[in-house]
Amino acid sequence: MTERLGPLLRGLRNQAGLTQEELAHESGVSVSTIRRLETGRLKDHRLGTVNLLADALNASPEERRRLAATLTGVRQRDDEPELGAPVAPAEPVAPTEPATTAEQPPEPIGPAVAPARTPVPAPAPLRGELADAAEELAREVRRRLQREEEQRRVHDPFALPVRWQAAPPGLADHRANVERLTSGGVPAEGDGPPAAPLEGDLRGVAESYRAIRSGRLVILGRAGSGKSILTIRLALDLLEPPGFPDRVPVVFSLGSWDPTTTTLRDWMVDLLLRDHPHLARRVPSGASMAAALVQGDVILPVLDGFDEIAEGLRAAALEELNTALLPLVLTSRRAEFAEAAQAAGSPLVLAAAIELTDLTVDHVVDYLPRTARPAALDALAGAADRDGASPPLWHEVLEALRARRTRAATTLAAVLSTPLMVTLARTMYSDGRHRDPTELLDEQRFPTAHALEEHLLAGFVPALYRRRTAERPTGGRARRREWDAERAQRWLGYLAHHMVGGEREQQDLAWWRIGDSLPRALRVLAVVLVSTVSMILADWLVGLLTSSAALWFVMLDGLLMGPVVGVSFGLLYAVLVVRSDQPFEPARMQLRLSRRNLAAHRGPVRLTPRRLSAVLLGGFAMGAGTAAAITVERGLYLNVPLDNWAVVRATLVNMLAFGLIFGIAAGLTLALMATLEAPLDTSAAATPIGLLAANRATVSRQLLVLGPVLALAITFGGFAVCDVLQYAFGPMTWGLTVGLIVGTIGGLGGACSCAIAFTAWGQWLVLTRLWLPLTGRLPWNTIAFLDDAYRRGVLRQTGAVYQFRHLRLQHHLGHSFREQHRRRYAPARFAAPGTEG
Repeated sequence: MTERLGPLLRGLRNQAGLTQEELAHESGVSVSTIRRLETGRLKDHRLGTVNLLADALNASPEERRRLAATLTGVRQRDDEPELGAPVAPAEPVAPTEPATTAEQPPEPIGPAVAPARTPVPAPAPLRGELADAAEELAREVRRRLQREEEQRRVHDPFALPVRWQAAPPGLADHRANVERLTSGGVPAEGDGPPAAPLEGDLRGVAESYRAIRSGRLVILGRAGSGKSILTIRLALDLLEPPGFPDRVPVVFSLGSWDPTTTTLRDWMVDLLLRDHPHLARRVPSGASMAAALVQGDVILPVLDGFDEIAEGLRAAALEELNTALLPLVLTSRRAEFAEAAQAAGSPLVLAAAIELTDLTVDHVVDYLPRTARPAALDALAGAADRDGASPPLWHEVLEALRARRTRAATTLAAVLSTPLMVTLARTMYSDGRHRDPTELLDEQRFPTAHALEEHLLAGFVPALYRRRTAERPTGGRARRREWDAERAQRWLGYLAHHMVGGEREQQDLAWWRIGDSLPRALRVLAVVLVSTVSMILADWLVGLLTSSAALWFVMLDGLLMGPVVGVSFGLLYAVLVVRSDQPFEPARMQLRLSRRNLAAHRGPVRLTPRRLSAVLLGGFAMGAGTAAAITVERGLYLNVPLDNWAVVRATLVNMLAFGLIFGIAAGLTLALMATLEAPLDTSAAATPIGLLAANRATVSRQLLVLGPVLALAITFGGFAVCDVLQYAFGPMTWGLTVGLIVGTIGGLGGACSCAIAFTAWGQWLVLTRLWLPLTGRLPWNTIAFLDDAYRRGVLRQTGAVYQFRHLRLQHHLGHSFREQHRRRYAPARFAAPGTEG
């Protein structure tokens, strides 16, 4: 089929004298789609697409019949049945005698369309770098989602039958709006829901989505009903067959979006830059590649977790989604979505809506026995006669579920009606050791459904940590250590507890924000202490190597310089970071020093006002503090009275001079480094560990450049500043030897202090790798612990951040941690049990 279509289409294009780009312009079909049709790389042919090409090529009736003959059995895009209805193959067109153009107009490919429809605008044709970036993004998204399915063990032993049906009236837009019908094409039955029933399962969700002409779908379901699994499967199916689809589906977790401050498209760009740093490279217009993909309508946002947006922001979020009429998929719990729709005065416009249904007892009976491997059965049998007829692990429980003769069985059946709870039960009993699932039928221990759910949640983490060691990542590193289950649960509880705070609850567990769980005063103190130590060591090292003064004087010089600079950096950190509650995020750039990479770098340097102001003010504070310390040092060494007006005046002038010298030097150094920056590679930050490693390497390179360049800038910048200031304050001297010594101390100590206070990796090092482990709140190798938790299935990866596998699990761990440390921690605001999605 494809072998016939490609040569035929290419021949018709050559016959018309058009290039692929010209045909794309005439038809509205992207160049990449035309290229893949002609080469046979595109297996999923859409009749509407070929119709557009035939129109642009002015194909004759005979040529249209030949095109139609190559597409026999392929589903129709422009004339598909209503959402959820079976998709019938296109009828083959029987050969007939050709008619003249005057007698018979060109026939469309496939059945004629009765009502007039407004099709979804196709994305603009992609060319060059944009097309390559989109295809590269599609490959990376597919790889991550496939890995996520593996981590969740979706297909082990088989996927739970997550099914869906039409959502209640009022939660979807009018049928005519969803189908994009014109005023003259409204069907006779009116604006009600589609006549064909909306129902299906995981295997058919992508096909049903393709039938929605508006490209907008709402997926509703209660807590743990499988909404995230459905969106992953939808995105993967939309990415098949491999190649470049019309739009690249990207899953975004909505919990971090504040629609009152950030538009949907801007927020999507920010997350694309976070999770795909290679998209930070610039296009000719000056925008980032991520912004170009979003503005070019290349991204299909799959927005997971509308209910995870702060309650007071949901109506504003829905209004923003209704303003941005782009194709999208949205998931939510039904109650929260209905409340937001009522507050906004409308559901998601132009959107169809489906709702996930509960699992039945038959589904559970089919699934759980196949999860009980022989090892689990042997462990339960113990010393029993294994040659006898030992009942399967789940036999008694499943028989009780079938009979429903007791209240306990009815309660358990209600609990096991969601994929989340079935997965928890499977992990705790089928994958565990020495656990008997018949305890789930104990009505005295578990009188309510909530008690049963809490029992399964409480046993999830211990069961995972008593299993085999988590798999070792690729790369040949040594086997990961075994983490104690009790301590692992405590550490996870600490993280979950401190993701709740302020006005909004966080779902993203970003390594660069873990230190934010500490009080502000402690964070400032940590920066002061480490900056002080950095400056003291730098001063001592340079003094011992260059000074002929007594040892005690060198020691005194360092002990005076260190605290002054440390306090300066601490105050600056408090103003720029802590008070504004805007921590420095990981740099998505790296230093490229080779001539080839410098030539390849395009676009404006990354000199943001916040970044530049931090460096300028930090340099000025460091210089002013150094001048004050020099005055104190001379006063102690030479017995000069510090309250003498001449000394005070000279100190103020020196503080201004040193502040300008250090500040200007720091600004010039930053500008130089910005010109050497280039976006990270595609795979450099695909995971939290990758982003951490990339930032550690970036900061290391920055230190290698910042230290020497800052030292030279201070040395020679001093001459220029003194030449200018002497016109206002009289003669000023700046010797080369003194300049080199001051510059070297400032370059070493200042570079280290900047790296600690004003980079994400520095904050991670000081707060998360040192402070929190010292107090026992986290393990020493925190990133290895988080990665191990991900590989065991406690956490999931969303780009460059971790998330708890389910919000319900996050709430349970945080609540348990708070209960165990009631006196130490104030109560956190968690959602009511059973309301999470």
